[in-house]
Amino acid sequence: MPDFFEIAGGVDTHADTHTAAVIDLVGRVLGTETFPADKAGYTALLGWMRSFGRLGPVGVEGTGVYGAGLARLLHDQGIGMVEVDRPDRKSRRFQGKSDPIDAVAAARTALAGERVGVPKQRDGRIEALRNLRVARRSAVDQRADTQRQIKSLIVTAPDGLRRQLRGLPLKKLIGTCATLRRDHADAARPSTAAKIALRSLARRHQQLTIEIADLDELLEPLVTAINPALVAVHGVGTDTAGQLLVTAGQNHDRLTGEAAFAMLCGVAPIPASSGKTSRHRLNRGGDRQANAALYRIALVRLRWDIRTRAYMERRTKDGLSKKEIIRCLKRYIARELYHIITSKDHELAA
Repeated sequence: MPDFFEIAGGVDTHADTHTAAVIDLVGRVLGTETFPADKAGYTALLGWMRSFGRLGPVGVEGTGVYGAGLARLLHDQGIGMVEVDRPDRKSRRFQGKSDPIDAVAAARTALAGERVGVPKQRDGRIEALRNLRVARRSAVDQRADTQRQIKSLIVTAPDGLRRQLRGLPLKKLIGTCATLRRDHADAARPSTAAKIALRSLARRHQQLTIEIADLDELLEPLVTAINPALVAVHGVGTDTAGQLLVTAGQNHDRLTGEAAFAMLCGVAPIPASSGKTSRHRLNRGGDRQANAALYRIALVRLRWDIRTRAYMERRTKDGLSKKEIIRCLKRYIARELYHIITSKDHELAA
C-alpha cells in the first residue's frame, strides 16, 4: 500500500459477481459497480478502482471463500488488502441490506482500520495442506457415520443376523458384513435387505479407510517438511500439527504475537469484569478445530508427560477443576507452539 493514497475500496463478494465501492479519505462514496467473479472481472474491478485515484486499502469480505481469487490478484499487484467482517445486525437494521451498501461498509471499515484482519496467503504449501486435510476430514466424518449406521442396523436386524454380528470387534465386524451374501431377487424380505444394506455400508467403510490411509501418506511428509520441529514436540502428531499450521496460515506476520495466536485458537481468557467484580470467562470464539487440536495435545501430556502431571496435581490442590486446568494448559501449549511455528520467521528476520 502506498504511503500516500487518495481513495479506499471495498468489495462485497459472491459466487458469480463482486460488487465494489470506492470512497475518498473522508468517507464520501465516489462510485459503486458490479463485476463478474472471474479473472477478467477481477482485473476490470481493480482497474475501475484505480481510475478514481491512488488506491489505498481495500476491504474484502470472504477472502477465504468467494473472494479468494480476487484476494490473490490484489496480493500479486501489491495492493494493501484487509479482510473485513460483514456489517453487524444493528447497522443492517438502520441502513438496510444490499450489495452496494455492504461494499461501501467494507471500504469504510478498511479506511478506519477497525475489525479488520490480514488475509491468509493461499499460494504455498500451507494451502496444499489445507486442501488435503479437507478431504481427509470429510472421509473421517463419513466413515464414522457409516460405522454408526452399521451398528444401528444390527440393533434392528433379525435375531439370527443380530446374534451373528453383535459383540464382534470393529475390524472383524466390518470384514464379516462386507462378505455377507446378497440376493437381489429376495430383497423384499427384511433379513435379506438387512444383509444387502450391511454389506454395502461395510464396503463403503473399507473404501473410506483406504482413502484416509492414502491421504495420510501424503500428509505426513508434507507436515514434516513444512515444520519438522513442530511434529517433534511431545504430544503433537501429524493431524494436530497440520491443523495448527493451517490455522496460523502461510503468512505468519498476520499474527501480532502469541496472544493473538491464542485468541485465534480460542484459548485466550476474555475479561468479564463489572463494578467490584473482576474475573475472566472462557473464549468460545476462534478456530474450534485448532482448539480441539490443543485439547488433544493437553490430554496426551496429562497421560505421559511428568511435568504436566505435576502441574495437574499442584493446581488441583489450589482448588481448580480438571476442566479449568486443561484450559490453562491449552493456553500454555498455544504459547509454546506459536514460537515453534514462527521460528523460521525469526531466523529469516535475524
